[in-house]
Amino acid sequence: MKKVISFPHLGDYFIPIKYLLTKLTNLEVKEAPPITKKTLELGNKYSPTDVCIPFKYNLGNFIESLESGANILVQAGGGCRYRYYAEVQETILKDLGYEFDFIKLMYHGKIHIFKLYKTFKSLNNNLSFFRYIYTLITTLFFIYYMDKIDVIIRKRIGFEVNKNSFQKLKVEMQHDFIKCNHIITLTFNYFKYKRKFKHLEINKPKNCLKVGIIGELYTSMEKFSSYFLEEQLAKMNIEIKRYTDLSYLLWKKKLIMKYMLFKTRKYCKYSLGADGLDNVYRTLILSKKYDGIIHTKPFGCTPEIGAIPIIKKVAADKKIPIIFFSYDCETSTEGLNTRLEAFYDLIKIRKESK
Repeated sequence: MKKVISFPHLGDYFIPIKYLLTKLTNLEVKEAPPITKKTLELGNKYSPTDVCIPFKYNLGNFIESLESGANILVQAGGGCRYRYYAEVQETILKDLGYEFDFIKLMYHGKIHIFKLYKTFKSLNNNLSFFRYIYTLITTLFFIYYMDKIDVIIRKRIGFEVNKNSFQKLKVEMQHDFIKCNHIITLTFNYFKYKRKFKHLEINKPKNCLKVGIIGELYTSMEKFSSYFLEEQLAKMNIEIKRYTDLSYLLWKKKLIMKYMLFKTRKYCKYSLGADGLDNVYRTLILSKKYDGIIHTKPFGCTPEIGAIPIIKKVAADKKIPIIFFSYDCETSTEGLNTRLEAFYDLIKIRKESK
């Protein structure tokens, strides 16, 4: 039987993940179909009732992948309840009668380089350890460069003169990144597109509205799960700041954890788990230069529920408006848009009054 690998979506990160799996295995890699309402319906149908919504998106992705011919599934894991996704999802899918192999990229919340090498070696006998390490490093640069470009896009896309100019250039960049086999060519392409994005025509006022997005990682990075929040803000001509990206989760967070604990010592004595402490710290930082904050989370996300009262206290102390969006299977687009428009009016009036 032909081996076909698949994995769940997480924003545009399916591109470097597909790149990584293709280079390491030399097998057919088929990313899950783009997330739709059907994906959520499938995941919700077979998931435990009280599980968080990212689990349901992932499970729906896996079912769609298996139905389209995949027979090897890949899941990451780590942090909060995410570390238990793989085992539970594998059990559910096999109870549904699907036959497949399941690969976990993390063990006990951590990536073990040698264990992971053995896993990929079992799929590709010709994979050398040097090639494995080089591909991992190249993929990390791929992710890092994508994230750096996204920072530029969020600052400028709300003011583009030519409609969809940023999105078209981003797709072009992604296609060129995929073709890169070496870090040097990848780096060259990064600087090339960095210049291109900065030269795209925009009409940005000096005193524009600025909004920071904080919250749980999945609803921050997967645009479908947040009902395309960033696109909605861009249409309102707002500069966007978002801290959570894959670069942050993979290495930046570990480097600044002690610093965040120090800066939030007035509000937090201990880490709050997952991204809780991070979001308290971000509220402090955003209150200095931004006009408002949007906090996103799945319904029932325990670390964020614990962090919200503290975040509210920080926002009140620093006098910055904040709104909280919680997503589940019954979330209404109309309700979200109404609240977002009201929040926009609030921060706009507040800024004008200053």
